[in-house]
Amino acid sequence: MGDIIHPKPATAQQDVQLQIGIVQRFGEKQKDTMQLQAASGDRLTLRFEVNGKPQALTASNLKLEIANQSIPHPELYERVVFSTHRSFETAEDQAQQWKAQGIEVEMAQPNRWEVWAKRSTYNTPLLRRLLVQSLEAKGVKQVRLDSRVLTSVPRVSWTLNGRRYSADRLDISSGYGKVFVDRDRDDVPKRLYGGAFRIQPNAYGNYSLVNFVGLETYLRGVVPNEIGGWATQSVLEAQAILARTYVLRNLRRFVADDYQLCATTQCQVYFGLGTAADTTDRAIAATRGLVLTYQNELVDALYSSTSGGVTASFNDVWRGWNRPYLTTVIDSANPVWDLKTRSLADETNFRAFIAQKTGFNEDKAELFRWKYPSSLEQLNLELHEYLKSVQHPLANFKTIRNIQVTERSHGGRILKASITTDAGVVELAKDDVLNVFSKPASTLFYVEPMVDKNRVLKGFTFVGGGFGHGVGLSQMGTYRLGAAGWSSAKILNFYFPGTQLQPINQSIALWKDRS
Repeated sequence: MGDIIHPKPATAQQDVQLQIGIVQRFGEKQKDTMQLQAASGDRLTLRFEVNGKPQALTASNLKLEIANQSIPHPELYERVVFSTHRSFETAEDQAQQWKAQGIEVEMAQPNRWEVWAKRSTYNTPLLRRLLVQSLEAKGVKQVRLDSRVLTSVPRVSWTLNGRRYSADRLDISSGYGKVFVDRDRDDVPKRLYGGAFRIQPNAYGNYSLVNFVGLETYLRGVVPNEIGGWATQSVLEAQAILARTYVLRNLRRFVADDYQLCATTQCQVYFGLGTAADTTDRAIAATRGLVLTYQNELVDALYSSTSGGVTASFNDVWRGWNRPYLTTVIDSANPVWDLKTRSLADETNFRAFIAQKTGFNEDKAELFRWKYPSSLEQLNLELHEYLKSVQHPLANFKTIRNIQVTERSHGGRILKASITTDAGVVELAKDDVLNVFSKPASTLFYVEPMVDKNRVLKGFTFVGGGFGHGVGLSQMGTYRLGAAGWSSAKILNFYFPGTQLQPINQSIALWKDRS
């Protein structure tokens, strides 16, 4: 057994301080800008260093700007990339396999999740090349060097009272503990957050804006955005407990970037205090400090929008050790399908299941069942982009000839799929298929070819159900259970059988490293 991480001293009445990357890659685009503004009647306090000397300034608002700055001598930006993944869970399992071979690794998320050779260990070009050569000599082909020479780097700066300042780290706080953040982008609205902030370098050569915020305050910006504020109280309480459990278990996700969690669907959607609602605030307060555990360890508190009528076990979707409480469950309070006699691993059974559209907790949900056609041109484009991104040997194929599901789990999820091209066959496992094609909304689907009147292939149609990974709790499913009078504890036990509710305390392990 590896490391066991326990919480810092905390009780149900005390708060845990979090570090959330609300802007993960500021400066990824040239001339990026962002504005921070104090609440009415308040001021921002800025703390930073210039030539090693501490500086402190105040302002009612602050505009941060990015500009590329030439550097005197070209610098080599280089990483050894072992693998690329859709999910943190699969990336972590891959990282643990490398660690078992004695190779120090770390996980990063420049776009998709990646497993890197640990930069502090393989910190010279020679060490990185020796590592790659030694692995290639053992027949390992997927490892690659991501290298580029930099002649300029992005720098963050701001202007106050006619003077321009620049620093790699900038701490920002306010008297009221509330700050508006505006990305200066049409697709991201101005948002109000609680807590303090820091601009700091990340692992990709630009910057992150990190929000330092208490756990219970953080939840006020998560729960309404994950479940909505209109559900019954028991549903909101179940979501609050899961969101609290999730964040405490996943504090290790962004070690490479020196914060803990992101604010997107790769973690939990966090939009700050401006989205807080009375109904979800009551649910958070009513469950303060409560977490979901299994054998005195926080559970992997996973949830998704819509299961499609059947939840997935952990290993249906990701690689890694089994979570006994994340099992395949028919998402209905009634006996609408018997998995013991009609396993969804059988293709005929699976297609009959997808054809069944009533009797499930989610059967009124928009994405309970779906059918999405995709042209051959679009599928070829998506496969080309994916294979090039992972430097696959078949990246120069000309056209797809067939897409087949070759193995399903007991709960119907795709375990293996093959894409036949003119250049050879591309094998995909589990949720990797969603890395390739944009149309499927989950891994609970089958594929039908589309042909013209002359039987010429024109594309494929994906027919399936659910939205998201389908592991753990179904948010759409909880709406019906809550409306039927189920308590939050009963809802959680339905989706996470064998688990227990507890106030957070020092005896509970946040996470056990099983590498």
